[in-house]
Amino acid sequence: MIGIIIGFACQSVVSNLVSGLFLIMERPVKLGDNINIGDVFGTVEEIRILSTTISATDGTYIRIPNEKVFTSNITNYVTHAARRIEYTIGIDYADDAGKAVLVINGLLASHPFVLKNPKPQVFVKELSPDAVNISILFWTPSTEYGDVRNEMLWRVKVALEEAGLSFGSPRRTVSFGSEPRLESRSAGESR
Repeated sequence: MIGIIIGFACQSVVSNLVSGLFLIMERPVKLGDNINIGDVFGTVEEIRILSTTISATDGTYIRIPNEKVFTSNITNYVTHAARRIEYTIGIDYADDAGKAVLVINGLLASHPFVLKNPKPQVFVKELSPDAVNISILFWTPSTEYGDVRNEMLWRVKVALEEAGLSFGSPRRTVSFGSEPRLESRSAGESR
């Protein structure tokens, strides 16, 4: 009976050990990689035989058993040298969409971390009820992704405003029917 209990207890340890060996050989993640495993997002700090330690974005350290790491879907944000950034910006219908595209293309061409290949794309994506939506697609080195994404969004906003372009905003037309008529009745009248 004791052997069965020890066997079940060791099953998890052996599973984590085998998974750890496969992780070390296969290397789907490396130290320093920004990854997502299940609902955990962070940077790989340590890969041991039984577990992997991740530093989450909120500063906490999370130890994940290697069996879970090995059997989960892993999203590795830095395996490839570059990542694509995409925005959709809505400008007012009264503004010149061609001018907006030129302004944005100029910003992208001047930024050192916006890759020239693949070439950035800026185009009118759709005509929504509230704005002319412009799609902006460009690639940046994976190591610079977060900073470039935040910086370029702000730069696009400022450059469009400086060019005299305004952002589309929801518009609603509220109409009121004719005003209700009041009928006067004498005190003795019934409805």
